[in-house]
Amino acid sequence: MNGAGSRLTLKTSMMKTVFNFYTDPGHGWLKVPFSLLVELGIENDISAYSYMRGEFAYLEEDCDASLFDKVMRERGIEPRYHVQTAEKQSKIRGYAYYRYLKSAA
Repeated sequence: MNGAGSRLTLKTSMMKTVFNFYTDPGHGWLKVPFSLLVELGIENDISAYSYMRGEFAYLEEDCDASLFDKVMRERGIEPRYHVQTAEKQSKIRGYAYYRYLKSAA
C-alpha cells in the first residue's frame, strides 16, 4: 500500500491533515486525494454515493467519510476538517459518481 508512485503518502499526509468538508442544505462530502485512498487500502470500499473529479474523491458524509476518518485514526493520524457550507445545492452533486479507476490514483 505504500506505492512508490503515490504523490501523497501517509508520511507526507501527516504534515497535511486538514481536509475540506463541503456541505449544502441536504448533504456533505469530504475531499480526499485518490492516491491517499489507495495508500490507505480503501479505494474499493467507497460507495457510489460519493463523487469524483480530477484527482480527488468527494466522500459522502454518512459512510465513506466516516470510513476514511476511522482508517486514518487507526494509522495514528488525526485528520482535521475545514467545513465549507453552501446555502444552495452544491456543484459536487453534478460530479461523476465514484468508481475507482487504477489510472486515477
